[in-house]
Amino acid sequence: MRIRFMWLLLALPLLVVTVSAEDAPKSDAPAASGKEVKAGDLNLTVPPSWKQQQPSNSLRLAQFAITPAEGDADPTELVISPPIGGTREANIARWIDQFEKEGRELVMSQGKCPQGEYVLVQLSGTYRRPVGPPIMRKTVPTPGYRMHGVILSATSKDGAPAGNYFLKLTGPAKTVAANEEALRAAFGADKSKEEKYELP
Repeated sequence: MRIRFMWLLLALPLLVVTVSAEDAPKSDAPAASGKEVKAGDLNLTVPPSWKQQQPSNSLRLAQFAITPAEGDADPTELVISPPIGGTREANIARWIDQFEKEGRELVMSQGKCPQGEYVLVQLSGTYRRPVGPPIMRKTVPTPGYRMHGVILSATSKDGAPAGNYFLKLTGPAKTVAANEEALRAAFGADKSKEEKYELP
């Protein structure tokens, strides 16, 4: 009888610990939603999966390598550039010209975010992909590509105009499309409040 009683006493803490572990409340803490990045006057929140890289030239404030979607082989990148001149319309026309006319699809929208007004240009089709040194201006027609370009007319902390910043997400169509909402979220855009945009 004494041996059985001692066995129950020894087992009791184990039972208590087991029950406590099973009944412990689950953590409601959300997973990390993004990484804060400063680019000039812009404050961005990018997914942890976007790998920040050293800008490849002085015309880039920041650049990120995007993990390819299944089936995509070519790299996809997001480039953030500072106000470097040229009107909004001239830059949009230049982006459009980077895709061959045949089979090209274009959708443009505009909206407001906490950092200023923006225009989002979505292009798809055969991209004239740059190859070699930029000074050579050589391109190779590459079908199945997309570009999501943003021209963000930013404001500084004191509310003064800070110029047009450029965010350009370019790569295979599947990968770019999969990161469309992440791009909007990066600078605080809301798709539901956007309106159609047309060149003057």
